[in-house]
Amino acid sequence: LTDKSGKKFKLQPPSGDKLPAKGFDPGVDTYQAPPKDGSKVKVDVDVKSNRLQLLEPFAKWDGKDLVDMQVLIKIKGKCTTDHISAAGPWLKYRGHLDNISNNMFIGAINDENGQANNIKNQVTGEYGKVPDVARYYKANKINWVAVGDENYGEGSSREHAALEPRHLGGRAIIVKSFARIHETNLKKQGMLPLRFANPSDYDKIKPCDKVSLVGLSGLAPEKPVECHIKHKDGSVDKIELLHTLNQGQIEWFKAGSALNRMREVLYGK
Repeated sequence: LTDKSGKKFKLQPPSGDKLPAKGFDPGVDTYQAPPKDGSKVKVDVDVKSNRLQLLEPFAKWDGKDLVDMQVLIKIKGKCTTDHISAAGPWLKYRGHLDNISNNMFIGAINDENGQANNIKNQVTGEYGKVPDVARYYKANKINWVAVGDENYGEGSSREHAALEPRHLGGRAIIVKSFARIHETNLKKQGMLPLRFANPSDYDKIKPCDKVSLVGLSGLAPEKPVECHIKHKDGSVDKIELLHTLNQGQIEWFKAGSALNRMREVLYGK
C-alpha cells in the first residue's frame, strides 16, 4: 500500500495466542447433585400466582371406548399451532397451564359460521368463546373432540397447542392430515391424533354430532380405528380413522401421557 507521502508499506497480519498461555480459569464448581431420594422434595409455588402453576398428571385411560363425545369445534381451513395456542401476550402464562388455556383455539375458524372464537355450546344452545365452552364440557364430564382440515398443527412446535386441549377435556383430534411434530406432541399428552381414511368424511361431521371411537381395547399399530358419527336425527355414519401410533405411543395413551408412562416404568405406578 502507499501512504500519503508516497511511501510503500505492508500491513502486518494480526497475531495472538491460539490458546491462553496461562490456561483456562477453572471457575467455581457450583453443581449440586440431586438427592438420591427425591420423594420428599417439595416445590413451593404460590397458589395465587398467575404465571406459575404446578401440573397435575392427566388421568389414565379407563379402558373403555370413548362414546358420544361432543364436537367442540369443526375447524375450517388452515389451523397452525398459533391458531390453537396464540403467542404474544399469552406467553407470560407459559408456566400456568390453566391460564394459558384461555387462548385455546381462539384463532381457529369455526366451519359453522366462519368466525373465530365463537362456537355453540351444544348443551345450553348458547354461543360463546371456545375455551369457555370447553370448560363447560369439562365441568360436566363431557369428553370432546376437535375436527380439522389439512396439515393441522403446522408452524412452531409449541407444546401448549397439545397440552391445552388435553387439559380442557379433549380426547381426540380428527383431521385430514397432521403436521408431523404437532402430531407427536399430541401423542405425548395422551391425545389420539386421528386422520380420516377418506378425507371427504370431514364433510360428514356436523357441530351438533356425537362422535364415538369404538374398539379401543384393540388399538394397535397400523390398525384403523372405527368411528361412529351420531347425527341429530339419530342416524349414524360409520367411518375409518387412521393413526401413526406405535406400540410405545399406545402405552402413552393408555397411561394418560408419556410422562405418566415414564413414571409407570420407573416406579410401577
